[in-house]
Amino acid sequence: ARSFKVNLIPYNPTGKYEGSSRPAIESFKAVLDRARIPATVRLTRGRDIEAACGQLASAR
Repeated sequence: ARSFKVNLIPYNPTGKYEGSSRPAIESFKAVLDRARIPATVRLTRGRDIEAACGQLASAR
């Protein structure tokens, strides 16, 4: 039995880096599903206040 789960969290664009497209994320999740690796695509939150994944690093 596996004792882990992969959380796929979309990275938000910061000006220096682009986030992955939704189709790319879903495609990667499908690869994990086929390998029977438990994975969840998480919702992006905090983008409106520039506090989402990847955005805090760009504030420096």
